[in-house]
Amino acid sequence: METPFENSDSKVTNLEVEMAIDFEALRRKLGQLSGNNSRRNVMWRPQEGETSTVRLIAFPDNDGQPFAERWFYYGIGANRGLLTPHQFGKPDPFQELINKLRDDGSKESYELAKKLYPKMRSYALVVVRGEEDKGVRIWSFGKTVYQELLNIMLDEDFGDITDPLEGFDVKVECVKQPGRKWANTSVRARPRSSALSDDKKQIKEWMDNLPSLDELYTCKSYEELEKIINEWLDAGAPDEDTARAMQQQQQEQRQESNDNPFSADQSESTSSTKYKDLDDAFNDLANF
Repeated sequence: METPFENSDSKVTNLEVEMAIDFEALRRKLGQLSGNNSRRNVMWRPQEGETSTVRLIAFPDNDGQPFAERWFYYGIGANRGLLTPHQFGKPDPFQELINKLRDDGSKESYELAKKLYPKMRSYALVVVRGEEDKGVRIWSFGKTVYQELLNIMLDEDFGDITDPLEGFDVKVECVKQPGRKWANTSVRARPRSSALSDDKKQIKEWMDNLPSLDELYTCKSYEELEKIINEWLDAGAPDEDTARAMQQQQQEQRQESNDNPFSADQSESTSSTKYKDLDDAFNDLANF
């Protein structure tokens, strides 16, 4: 007769296999619950009237590209920004409708398709000088800054500014010119190369703990997106002028304080804010 302790080793081994725990997933979940991985903590943006110095870090596993791109649908109903499944090779009801409207060829179909076209946002991993204790963060920027950064990297005097040992820090200046509605963000590389940190252990820690865009932005399911677009169509898609006016009104009705627009609680706010630059308004609209 088998005692309770006979073959205990094999039973424990089987139990361990069946109940394997993903501790890395637990750490991510703990970070989410504690707020350590929230957009408020992970995202960074330049402040109007200030010049910041940052060190850019290339995104890993990004087809050799140092910066990341994400495409979003904007202005569809009450949704601030919808990540497009099409960019990841997944079925996308928005893209299916756009293709049908293109095939139709009528002026009305063209105008409707134009409202559905996704827009791109670009992202860089950054360590902000003077704020190294906050670790690596994510900076979201528009086309102009993206082009400036690429031009710097293609300049033979700089090259790979993201190199952790021999790269270059970048000055980020956010200035609002008199008479302009939005502040302008510009970038320039510092003339001397340097290491990401004088402490190699610190470099390793940062490189081993890079924030992930995929954990911040996730696609809705096909069914969810299909429901959103059908409701938008049934309600009557606004014309371009109306959509622009609605967007401006939404921007002006955000909270008046200077709260961080990357806060996860931002979408639930009913107060209003005044935006200092175009990226600021764009980010809030997209619930970044």
